[in-house]
Amino acid sequence: MNKESKVTKVAAVQIAPVAMDSMATAEKVCDYIKKAASEGAQLILFPEALLSGYPWGIAFAVSVGRREMIGRDAYVRYWKGSIDIPGKETELIGKAVKEAGVYVAIGVMERLEEFSRQTQFCTLLYFGPDGSIIGKHRKLKPTAAERYVWGEGDGSTMPVFDTEIGRFGGLICWENYHPLARMAMYGKGLDIYLAPTADSRPTWLSTMIHIACESRCFVISACQYFEKGMYPPELETLDEVKDLPDILSRGSSVIISPMGEVLAGPLYNEEGILYAELSLDETIKGRFDFDVVGHYSMDHVFQLIVDEKPKKIISYE
Repeated sequence: MNKESKVTKVAAVQIAPVAMDSMATAEKVCDYIKKAASEGAQLILFPEALLSGYPWGIAFAVSVGRREMIGRDAYVRYWKGSIDIPGKETELIGKAVKEAGVYVAIGVMERLEEFSRQTQFCTLLYFGPDGSIIGKHRKLKPTAAERYVWGEGDGSTMPVFDTEIGRFGGLICWENYHPLARMAMYGKGLDIYLAPTADSRPTWLSTMIHIACESRCFVISACQYFEKGMYPPELETLDEVKDLPDILSRGSSVIISPMGEVLAGPLYNEEGILYAELSLDETIKGRFDFDVVGHYSMDHVFQLIVDEKPKKIISYE
């Protein structure tokens, strides 16, 4: 007799941060962890840069060859919304995770814990059911103007977690457009592919469907919902968004099967939670005829080398 298929219930949470207020956002996250867990979710994904907000429309008074002091002041405010790992925000979230007994992945802005603490990273942070931090992924390449405010991660933070609810890991936002980054993750044997994002354009849905079909994984994507009125009124460069639409991010959260079927969402123009029950045998069925890192890898022609060593700017010996 065949073994019964393992079923995992997952949740994609689409919410707004309390912009540039990490503790207030962490408290909101805890409420949503409790809510999703009460509905039976075992794995909960939150959006990119939720603690404490993606800077839609904020240019920090920068253009090519020009930087103004008011932009530096705005950056200080934004930087203070980033967190230490571990820190008081992760302690609060970890307590909520432990009470819920679930896995949580959440996008945060992380202050570098070594050398200069002034650099921040766009990080996907993972918690285990005991409330502990089990790993993190730092965005490898901030996109376009994100490079004003975020540093680059390296290959040492690309984990996949082999758990009782399946193997999961993820990439952040436009990293998911990078074929080699995706292949590096596929090679670790994912069942559930996480894609927290700040992209709310129609093309994001087609990207997530493509990744599901390419990887034959379940794909979960969570995006923020955000209105420009949610920025703190004292933000120094607030004038930069005055002519933008009221809704800066409509969201685009979605859950997709290994064959590209949309199981939940996409969710637009509101906060909310998407749920789906995932039968992990579906990944096996999908790879029957297409396993991009197995029998369909074309390894007689192509090879990929992934450098997972941490990069140190300075070594003291």
